[in-house]
Amino acid sequence: MRRSPEWRVGKNWVEQATDALLERLSARPALRICLATGSTPLPVYQRLTASPAAFAAASVLLLDEFGGLPATEPERCDAVLRRELVDHVEPADHRTIDVDADDLDSECSAIDQWIDRGGLDLAILGLGVNGHLGMNEPGSDSDGRTASVELATSTIEGAQRYFAGRHRPTWGVTVGLRDLLRAGEVWVLAAGPTKAEIVARSLQGAAGADVPASLLQDHPDCTWWLDPPAATNLEM
Repeated sequence: MRRSPEWRVGKNWVEQATDALLERLSARPALRICLATGSTPLPVYQRLTASPAAFAAASVLLLDEFGGLPATEPERCDAVLRRELVDHVEPADHRTIDVDADDLDSECSAIDQWIDRGGLDLAILGLGVNGHLGMNEPGSDSDGRTASVELATSTIEGAQRYFAGRHRPTWGVTVGLRDLLRAGEVWVLAAGPTKAEIVARSLQGAAGADVPASLLQDHPDCTWWLDPPAATNLEM
């Protein structure tokens, strides 16, 4: 029997995840995908740029965005996703998050409306050291939708490596847990020894709002893609 969620561990997880996504796009060209940024997914995105035709009918939604950064900041989430993937594959639809909108509540509602038009077929997520998904920090409402959020201290500290001291974002906008948990399929990507503890807590600890990623234990189609260091604490 398939365990739920499933985890796949290997040094070649990037190649396997890339191939799996291309298979999904081949089977369903109009796939609606929510994509994270951060450092972990980038090797997958870089490999996907070799197959631009696969995205011709696909729709891509940015998972989250830091607030309070200059529009020209090259490490904003949208800038990274464009640079690493979107500008190379040109999906049929690409929905960003305008954190600079005059009416941020209306922008969040518009993103929810984008999701409601066809749902999310696949959400590809990273994992925070505190178990956050997107910017849904510990304690987030599992029925919450797109919203402006305050970042946890560990998230603020972890973000510093992207900005080389230029900025210290303390808030952002994120797709909510409700829509991530209701996505048809969810992938979580985690790599490196610093993620080993939270991977184990998320997969094999008690499920609850204090570790948002643990809520995926009940998802009917969730796959974790892990390198060996990130899987060190799992009980196989």
